[in-house]
Amino acid sequence: MGHESNATETTITAKTTTLVFSYGTLKRGFSNHVLMQDLIRSGDASFKGVYQTLDMYPLVCGPYRVPFLLNKPGSGQRVTGELYAVSPRGLSRLDELEGTSRGHYVRQPIRLLKEEGGGDDLETEHALSCVVEAYYAHKSYEEELWERNRRRSFGAYTEKEARGYVKRNDRPQHLSFLDHIRIFVSSPCD
Repeated sequence: MGHESNATETTITAKTTTLVFSYGTLKRGFSNHVLMQDLIRSGDASFKGVYQTLDMYPLVCGPYRVPFLLNKPGSGQRVTGELYAVSPRGLSRLDELEGTSRGHYVRQPIRLLKEEGGGDDLETEHALSCVVEAYYAHKSYEEELWERNRRRSFGAYTEKEARGYVKRNDRPQHLSFLDHIRIFVSSPCD
């Protein structure tokens, strides 16, 4: 068994994969992690560790407690999440889940630091920082989502923030995800 695991790991190389930062429901213990587990089983993804954003970003919840990372570096907090190496086929499945072709999220670069470990020498610190990709809220509603959350964010999507999360199939099906976002941002704050 150990030999098979090593073969899978060597199949996924930096040349054929994209490093993706997961900060929400794709993380271990959350509802959409089943997709990541499927990708890991098929050799289309591998877990690389827990990382934190180098810069501060707003991480907020939208309708149905869906998490959104806003591409507003310098606002919010340093966000903790999980890093995965994903094959082109796996990336296509993640893009579909995240609705990149439908204006839900956009996949763009983000700078990370390895959360645990570190060292005093610059060479070690440099080796721990990397540029990867993350799914940010689409620009078409990003500012309204930030305002609707009263410019407050959190550093990690945890069980507390996820309380009240509604899975996609359990949401009203006659409205699109963008409709749900529009309704959410136009509704009064709690």
